[in-house]
Amino acid sequence: MKKGNILFLGNSGVGKTTLINSILGTSAATGFGIEGTTKALQVYENEEVPFRIIDTIGFEPTKAFQQNKAIKEVQKWCKRCASDGDEQTTIDLICICVDGTSSKLFPKTIDDFLKSIAIWKTVPIIAIITKSYSQSDKEANVKMVEAAFANRNRSIKGIYPVVASPYLISNDYAVPAEGVTELIEAINELLPEGIQASRFDVDQYNLERKRRLAHSSVVLSTGAGVTVGAVPIPFPDALILVPIETALINALAKIYGIEQNEKSKTFFNTIIEVGTVSVVARGLITALKAIPGINVAASVLNAIIAGAIVAAIGEGSIFAFERIYLGLNSIEDIDWVKKIMEDQMGKGLIEKITKALQTLPESPKKNDIMNMLLSVFNPKATKRIEE
Repeated sequence: MKKGNILFLGNSGVGKTTLINSILGTSAATGFGIEGTTKALQVYENEEVPFRIIDTIGFEPTKAFQQNKAIKEVQKWCKRCASDGDEQTTIDLICICVDGTSSKLFPKTIDDFLKSIAIWKTVPIIAIITKSYSQSDKEANVKMVEAAFANRNRSIKGIYPVVASPYLISNDYAVPAEGVTELIEAINELLPEGIQASRFDVDQYNLERKRRLAHSSVVLSTGAGVTVGAVPIPFPDALILVPIETALINALAKIYGIEQNEKSKTFFNTIIEVGTVSVVARGLITALKAIPGINVAASVLNAIIAGAIVAAIGEGSIFAFERIYLGLNSIEDIDWVKKIMEDQMGKGLIEKITKALQTLPESPKKNDIMNMLLSVFNPKATKRIEE
């Protein structure tokens, strides 16, 4: 596959690597065909997309020496790529990443970015605002970037606020990953003709990205459930998990583009009810507490139960939301989603958890519990949660 080359610029700590991993689903970096350039950049690619991402070293605007070094390194590398003349080293798009949690973008920062890439005079540029956690942040940051690029000799083709990975602010509020699939579409459209992927291929790839981001949200919320469950208080039912489950469902709905309205509210509430006050939920709790031969502390057992309920609701919601996203089911079909969630929390789950419990160490920690649950709900995952 012929590939385009996307150059990423940004200050240190802006979140470029997290964003690249979210776009490509990989953390593996490679060389870039020109000897001696690996200190200045890392290259990431995925066989499924028609572009590779070149991540430059982070700029340090508060440290003049390091900032000048970064500028010179990128300039040197760009000059060598341009003189090489090979399609494998020609830059097709430049992405300037800006930290959305910063309230200021100094003109000199933009000047330094533009100075480092001056050799690519006709290559289109877009701005990516990372860590765009709220709507008000997005609006303010877009205006900030527009002002920063005003009256300069290079214009930008678009501004894209993103949250590269889900972020749990508290047990009852999670910021979902968003804007990543829209960014992938924009990048593809700005690539030269002959390199762009088809609309179908982009849609298929973005569906897989949504799945990965959704599963990351479930892992995050499951961890919150395990933490809440481990608190030494009675665990008579699953109502204590409602804030976590509500935050998770809202996050997943946002990933799949499901709007918040009265119809979706009823749909979401049905999911919550199945996982909390239903006969199925109470039966799951009773069955887990009665697993033969289980020999763990009460707090550990409660943590397992809480995590299992959150994970079951999360994975069931992903299945339901994806069906709605693809137009295979309707948000109005309450009976259907109720059946999906009941099946997710049924006898088969108890059997899987009973088997997986045998892998727990004698005194399991939170991450041991998380990895056990991960093996039950997402057995294809290979990355373990480490301390």
